[in-house]
Amino acid sequence: MFVIEDEKHAEPQQGEFETFDEAVERLKVISQIPWDKEPNKCPCTNWKECERNYQIIEYKTTDTPRTELQRVDILTVSAKGITWTT
Repeated sequence: MFVIEDEKHAEPQQGEFETFDEAVERLKVISQIPWDKEPNKCPCTNWKECERNYQIIEYKTTDTPRTELQRVDILTVSAKGITWTT
């Protein structure tokens, strides 16, 4: 299972995905939303100077609690624009 999380604010985003590629497709949609609109608008009081750093996290769901297998930086959204991690 894969989830999208805003690493900077420790906020899970957009639900759960069966594959990494499904999560990336969702981030492609998010990247088209302006930085000052939900879900890209940061929750902090300094949101105009802050950014969202979206990661895709893979979990092993057969463990309780689930075990994190990997965490990958994918997308940063801020007033400066969007940056895809390669």
